Amino acid sequence: MAKTHDERIASMTFASVYPHYITKVEKKGRTKAELHQVINWLTGFDDKSIQKLIEDKVTFETFFKKATLHPNAPLIKGVICGYRIEDIKTPLTQQVRYLDKLVDELAKGRKMDKILRTPKS
Repeated sequence: MAKTHDERIASMTFASVYPHYITKVEKKGRTKAELHQVINWLTGFDDKSIQKLIEDKVTFETFFKKATLHPNAPLIKGVICGYRIEDIKTPLTQQVRYLDKLVDELAKGRKMDKILRTPKS
């Protein structure tokens, strides 16, 4: 992956992408609450924090610096935007792709326990 690609992702704001996440999941019959549940699982941000990050127009770099990544995040695997997530070398780019993948799975109607990588008990 090109360095400029990683830099572009780092400088994109969460606020610029968030409406697209909402549109994507709602178009497929999922809810904003479910989207927030996914974001919360991955990052530890609650609804209030998500809203503040949007209002502050934080970049993805800042977004993930402030996040507490879920310990099961590395279980998110597969291809997103033509890249195999587990092969991405730049941590920030990989984290953004984790989020993209979770939003994708939500929009595709996957069950929440599968999306949230709940270990089988």
